[in-house]
Amino acid sequence: MNFIKRALCSVTRKKGKSLILFAVIFVLGNVIAGSIAIQQSTQNVEKSVKKQLGAMATVEIDYENNQEEIMNAGSEIEQLKVDLIKEIGKLPYVKYFDYNAAGWAETKDLKSVISDSEEFGGMEGFSLKGSNYPKISDVEEKKIKLVDGKVFTQEDIDNGKNVGLISSKVADENGFSVGDQMVIDMRGNDYGEEGGTKELFKLDVPIQIIGIFEPTTIEMKDTDDKKSEDQTINQQFMSMQQINTIYLPNKTVVESNKNYLEKMKKVAPDSHYFEGSDEDSGEYYTPIYVLKSPDDVEAFKQETEPLLPKLYTVRASTDQYEKIGGSMKKMSQISGYVVMIAVIATLLIISLVVLLFMRDRKHELGIYLSLGDKRSHVMGQIIIEMLIISGIALILSLITGNFLGKLVSESLLNSDILSTTNDQAGMLMGLESLSPTELTADDIMNAYEVKFSVGYIVTYLVVGLGTVLFAAILPLLYIVRLNPKKIMM
Repeated sequence: MNFIKRALCSVTRKKGKSLILFAVIFVLGNVIAGSIAIQQSTQNVEKSVKKQLGAMATVEIDYENNQEEIMNAGSEIEQLKVDLIKEIGKLPYVKYFDYNAAGWAETKDLKSVISDSEEFGGMEGFSLKGSNYPKISDVEEKKIKLVDGKVFTQEDIDNGKNVGLISSKVADENGFSVGDQMVIDMRGNDYGEEGGTKELFKLDVPIQIIGIFEPTTIEMKDTDDKKSEDQTINQQFMSMQQINTIYLPNKTVVESNKNYLEKMKKVAPDSHYFEGSDEDSGEYYTPIYVLKSPDDVEAFKQETEPLLPKLYTVRASTDQYEKIGGSMKKMSQISGYVVMIAVIATLLIISLVVLLFMRDRKHELGIYLSLGDKRSHVMGQIIIEMLIISGIALILSLITGNFLGKLVSESLLNSDILSTTNDQAGMLMGLESLSPTELTADDIMNAYEVKFSVGYIVTYLVVGLGTVLFAAILPLLYIVRLNPKKIMM
C-alpha cells in the first residue's frame, strides 16, 4: 500500500490517538492564534495612529529631562544655529523643512478675536509666526487652509517684505480683505506689582495682507464631548491661538522683535522684560522637519541627536503615541511573550506525544522496514499524519483563537493592568504644534480592533505549521534509529 494511503488509514483507524493529538494542537493553537491576533492588532493600531499623526519633527530644549541644568544655565544655553538647522535638513529622511521665528504683539487698534470663554477672556494680541519656507509648512500639512490670496514668494522670504497672512475671523473682525494694508500696533506695556498696566510706547508695523486662511485641524468642541474638561480648554486655547496667528517672513518677525527690544530698552531699561535676555534674543528659530514617512522618525532621531548642542533633543509628532500608547505596547509585549512560550510548549508537548505514539507503533514501523519499505516513506507517512491532524486543528483554532484574542484583549483594556499610561495627556504640551491631531488614550483604544486579516492568517499558519513540522524532528530521529531486525526478533 502506498505510504500516503497508509497515513490516511492510520488517522481514521486510530481515532483515539488522532483525537488526543488533535486536542493538544487545538488548545495550543488557540493560544498561539489569540496571541498573534492581539500582536497584529496592536501593531496595526500603532501604524495607523502614527500615520494619522504625521511625520513631523522639531529640535528643542529638553525641559522634561534637564530642568535643573536649564535653570542653572539660564540665558547661557546655546541657541540653534541656522547652519545646523540646514545641515539636519539635508538628511535623507527629510522631505522638506522650515524654521520659524516667533513673536508676540499686544495691540489695541488691530483687534484680535476674543473667546467667549472666561478662561481666555483677557487674551488680546497676536502670535507672529515667521517662515523660511515660501509655501508655509502649516498650509502644506493642512493645519490651515488658504481660502483667499496666496502664500509667500521666495523674494518675500529673502528680502523680509512686510507681507502676511491672517485668519478669516481676524479679517472679519477688522474688515480686511486680500490686498489691504494693516498696521500691527505693537504696544510696550509696563505691568505694575499691583496688577496695573501702563503703556510705555507704540510701535507700528505695516503689513500688506496677501492671504487669508482658516484653521482646519483644531475645531471647537461641544461641552458634552467625551474628552475631559482640561482637554477641551486646551483645545479651545489652541484654536484661539491659531486664529490669532499672523504668518510673516522670518526676517520680518526678527526685525520687529529687535525694534521692539530696542524701543523697550530706551523707554524702560530697568524693566524685568530684559532679565536673562541678550542681544540675540530677537533671533531664535524653531525648526520643523517634515519626514518622508513615520517609519523614518527613529532613524532621524538617532542621526540628529549627536549633532545637537547640549540640553537639546528631537521631538516628533509620533511622540504622542509613545507617551499615551503604553497600554498597546504592553499588550503587544505580553502577546509576544505568550507566542514564544506557546511555541516552545508546542514543540515539547507535540514532540513527546508523537514520540510516545511512535514507541507504541514500533512493531508496525518495523514491519514496514523489514518488508523493504524505505525509511523516507515511513517518515513521510508520519509527517502526513501530523499534517492532516494539525492542519484541521490549526484551521479551527484560527477562528476560535481570534475570538479568544478579542475577549482577552478587551478584558485587559478594561482592567487596571494596562492603564498606567492613560493619564499622560498633560505631558503632551508642545507636541500639538507638530501633529494635526490631538491624540488621547480613548482615540487609541477606539482604534484597536481584533479582526481577520491576510497578515494574521498567513502569520499564524506559518508559525503553527512550522512549529508542528519542527516538533516532528524528534520522532523522525526515532524512526531513523529503528532497527527492524531487533524489533522483529
